[in-house]
Amino acid sequence: MPGSTPEPGPVSPGEPGPSIPGTTPEQPFTPRAVLAEPLAAEPLAEAAEPRGFFARLKAGLSRSTQKLTDGITGLFNKRKLDDEALEELEETLIMADLGVSASHRIVQGFRKTKFGKEVTDAEVKGALADEIGAILAPVAKPLVVDTARKPFTVLVVGVNGVGKTTTIAKLGQQWREEGHSVIFAAGDTFRAAAVEQLQVWGGRVGATVVAAAKQGADSAGLAYDALQQAQKSGTGILLIDTAGRLHNKSALMEELRKVIRTIRKLDSTAPHAVLLVLDATTGQNAVQQTKVFKEMVDVSGLVVTKLDGSAKGGVVVALAQEFGLPVHAVGVGEKAADLRPFDARDFARGLVGLD
Repeated sequence: MPGSTPEPGPVSPGEPGPSIPGTTPEQPFTPRAVLAEPLAAEPLAEAAEPRGFFARLKAGLSRSTQKLTDGITGLFNKRKLDDEALEELEETLIMADLGVSASHRIVQGFRKTKFGKEVTDAEVKGALADEIGAILAPVAKPLVVDTARKPFTVLVVGVNGVGKTTTIAKLGQQWREEGHSVIFAAGDTFRAAAVEQLQVWGGRVGATVVAAAKQGADSAGLAYDALQQAQKSGTGILLIDTAGRLHNKSALMEELRKVIRTIRKLDSTAPHAVLLVLDATTGQNAVQQTKVFKEMVDVSGLVVTKLDGSAKGGVVVALAQEFGLPVHAVGVGEKAADLRPFDARDFARGLVGLD
């Protein structure tokens, strides 16, 4: 809608979407967006079998597993689980990025069930998988598309470099395979590479891409145009990419909040999900990033990427213990099939090296 100022559109019924503190009225803006032409058109890749994904998950976690099990091997071989042994176990867990709180909880579980008994490495691994699984189980929740919301609007946030744009593309491909129509909104308007990447993926998966007509355009206006296009076309799902320039926290916070305020002029319940994408290779920095983004917007769930290149996969346990946010999916590779719903038991057993 070049050159026009949009009026507030109809408000959809229902409960408000994720809340944002400190919202204030703003001056009208003039969004400029275009439907971008796909840059490539390729057939959809076949989805992997669930067990095949577990094998890739376990392989991807191998560096994290080694980091954890190296500290356990030989520590408990026919040794009584006394105070000293438990202290060493807690230190090992903390060093494996499980975090202080989760590590303490796990050790307390060992204290209740195994204290004073002779245990082997294998027994410790089995019990450890059970304790980790108990922490992860409450947060293992797949992202379910509410088809009553049309479009089901997903705002994707996170710092630059964590894999936001790729995650959007993978989710889009999976939802296209399930029969949903999808629009990508290239909301990171300052990064030409991010826009081009979405255009390429749009061509691959058959998703419409709404992009700014010029670099650095108003991201809130772009999101407004994308939602309006989705409503007019009856599209099922709208995925909105966002900027991630965390070095300017206050500016990013206002930009994200403005996007939410703006799309609520068309749908008071939007966004229906706010996904925070985190890079497992950053370890405990992912915990800090979650704290920061929770201050900015009402994060509804997490996606953890790059587990295949990390020795810090234990941070998923720290995130679950610290925040209790749903972990919707984890990624172990570049293909769409390498991003799958998070399974607590599989992850826990993979992390300690069990089948």
